[in-house]
Amino acid sequence: MGPAKDFLLVLIKPSHYDDDGYVIQWIRSAIPSNTLAVLNGLALDCASRKVLGDNVTISIDLYDETNTVIPVKSIIRKMRGYGSGMVGLVGAQTNQFPRAVDLAEHFLQANIPVVIGGFHVSGCLAMLPKLPREIQAASDKGISLFAGEAESHLDEVLRDAYAGTLKPIYNFLNEGRSLENSPPPFLPVHIVKNTFRRLSSFDAGRGCPFQCSFCTIINVQGRRSRYRSADDIEHIIRANLQQQVGRFFITDDDFARNSNWEAILDRCIKMREEEGLVISFTAQVDVGAYRIPRFIEKCARAGCRNIFIGLESLNPASLAGVKKHQNKIWQYRKMLQAWKDHGCTTVAGYILGFPTDTPESIARDIETIKNELPLDGLEFFCLTPLPGSEDHRRHCEREAWIEPDMNKYDLEHVTMEHPLMSKEEWQLAYRNAWTQYYTEDHIERVLHRAAAKDQDIYKVMFLLLCLGGSIALEGIHPLEAGMFRRKVRRMRRLGMPLENPLIFYPRRAWEILSKSVQWMSLIWKFYRIIQRVRMRPQQPEEADLAMIPVDEQKDEDLTLLKVYRNHIPVSHTAKQTITSAHR
Repeated sequence: MGPAKDFLLVLIKPSHYDDDGYVIQWIRSAIPSNTLAVLNGLALDCASRKVLGDNVTISIDLYDETNTVIPVKSIIRKMRGYGSGMVGLVGAQTNQFPRAVDLAEHFLQANIPVVIGGFHVSGCLAMLPKLPREIQAASDKGISLFAGEAESHLDEVLRDAYAGTLKPIYNFLNEGRSLENSPPPFLPVHIVKNTFRRLSSFDAGRGCPFQCSFCTIINVQGRRSRYRSADDIEHIIRANLQQQVGRFFITDDDFARNSNWEAILDRCIKMREEEGLVISFTAQVDVGAYRIPRFIEKCARAGCRNIFIGLESLNPASLAGVKKHQNKIWQYRKMLQAWKDHGCTTVAGYILGFPTDTPESIARDIETIKNELPLDGLEFFCLTPLPGSEDHRRHCEREAWIEPDMNKYDLEHVTMEHPLMSKEEWQLAYRNAWTQYYTEDHIERVLHRAAAKDQDIYKVMFLLLCLGGSIALEGIHPLEAGMFRRKVRRMRRLGMPLENPLIFYPRRAWEILSKSVQWMSLIWKFYRIIQRVRMRPQQPEEADLAMIPVDEQKDEDLTLLKVYRNHIPVSHTAKQTITSAHR
């Protein structure tokens, strides 16, 4: 590209392929991309500071492929009109890396420079002694790679792209810069409106103090808490309210361990209670967060309505094996009751495939969860050696088999060997787990629990509908699901043949019709369930074990604690400690 006065920066959050090789995307996706918000905020700051020179205007185009068909040809034409620019494929996770490379190929063929960043690149550079083959192959194609955080570094990348001197690799790992007064993350409303319920996002902080061996975040963002100020968060919220966006996903891996959580919540409480601003949040926290003084109470007052918690397992040995020592299963019930007492909807993550797991033990533990834990929703994941995690590094060091296709590292596919289950048994156990939890009887039980705590049962019903229906009807994890699946014939994985239009379109029409009928049938089933709940409240004699206050519950009634004692040999004194802590 020749010299120019204007520069076009195109930022794309890539999706990934389904098992048939088609890009997974929707009319409306489930959650927004915070990386896209962060990079947009940084790019807007670069544009305002004229980092390419006083006479150069930087224009920014944003695309989230989970809810938008990327107009590749249109982008290329527009880029040629500008004469200078760059495509950034941002936030590419491991399962999204193959799609990111495929997209990059289109732009490289048009002589447009491309940079790929995200957790896959950052995690591999952080944990492996040399570049893995798929990243080396991307570099050999002429794709520039970015590792680490872009704060204070986007200027350099833009200047290099403008000058035509992009480096093969930008490595800014382990810097751990402060986030205070950094340009705030921001998504314009035309991006936000393509998510469920016009949901935007921001990271209030980065870093997690724990050491879970399956986690990539601690090796990319570090274990020290780095946070935005309360002023920063207020600015983000007010900027979004100006475009009629008041719902947010706080993307901190563990908001409870953000050192500035209280000042941030106090500011949100002030905005809600003194100014009457309508704002609400979804946040991720750890099991022990309920024990932090004032934390749950302030979360509820600040507008936190949905909480995601990583339970991961009921087996203490499994938790210890992945260094998740912070999870104490005898705290699970008290913790969930505390959130429910404050009107919060709870969804937990649960990992399948720990070394001692079998199809039978998984099924048994799910029944225990259903009977004894007052959860609203449960999301299942396959234990996966994600590049960037300690687990992945260990597998590489001992040359154990792991799945070579990065597209399958979506936590839904089996990607490594298991000592007690075949690959097929493990995959079937994953599918069966969803079916076992989202039964009609249990859905009714969850709605009864919500009604008993004066929660919005229609909101809980919608949550359960989305969680259960995504896997059952779409075959896609809820975190990757959305409303009305898009499937574009020509957007198929490179190397896979394009289907004949005479075959593709009739089949696609049948898929749309049959899925619509199935969704309507499921909605009708949920409607009948919620009508039963509304018409017949639970009676006192139908006491729900999960809802009995912990202080009133006899330990011997709980399979949960029997599991604890069966898995960990404890002395009489230790048993007394466990019982005391449980109460």
